[in-house]
Amino acid sequence: MSGTTAVRVMVVDDHPMWRDAVARDLAEAGFDVVATAGDGPQAVRRATAVAPDVLVLDLNLPGLPGVQVCKELVGANPALRVLVLSASGEHADVLEAVKSGATGYLLKSASTEELLDAVRRTAAGDAVFTPGLAGLVLGEYRRLASDSPPATTDEPGAPRLTDRETEVLRLVAKGLSYKQIAERLVISHRTVQNHVQNTLGKLQLHNRVELVRYAIERGLDEDA
Repeated sequence: MSGTTAVRVMVVDDHPMWRDAVARDLAEAGFDVVATAGDGPQAVRRATAVAPDVLVLDLNLPGLPGVQVCKELVGANPALRVLVLSASGEHADVLEAVKSGATGYLLKSASTEELLDAVRRTAAGDAVFTPGLAGLVLGEYRRLASDSPPATTDEPGAPRLTDRETEVLRLVAKGLSYKQIAERLVISHRTVQNHVQNTLGKLQLHNRVELVRYAIERGLDEDA
């Protein structure tokens, strides 16, 4: 993994052959596969014990649904990044997964290379979705924002973002990846990550998905 510490990944799926194949592909690509699990309760126990960086999670699990596994684990460890890997592309499943704390959603029809790239990007903090699903999630956030009273950043005690942090936040809300933001602003990928982490800290948010919703509620995704 480019000479850096390998990303710690856990794979959760109730089909042993699929689970083993995904774990093998990740390990061969240089990821540190710290655990696997085949049902919901087992996933919660093992993830709590090994603390992976990224959880690759199927939704259809015996014992405890994947969305509940996600909700419990992210609630206990907000730094955990969850990439759902599911056969379902149903909009309701995607939105429920994101609302439970997942930071990405990939269909099982994705290629091995797409999966490896998605795990890398998820670990780096990107919100990764199968093409077409990102627009769905952004659209849902816009709908929720339009149903809510307008929020302002002029409230007493509201966190103060720098101009550059606000600029990065605006591009995040438009659905751009960190790489695209770095190219747009002519800064490094690492600098973009730093700005996002600083903004998350100031706003007391846990991940990029929450950040997108915050930005859209404040109209930052609209062209100035």
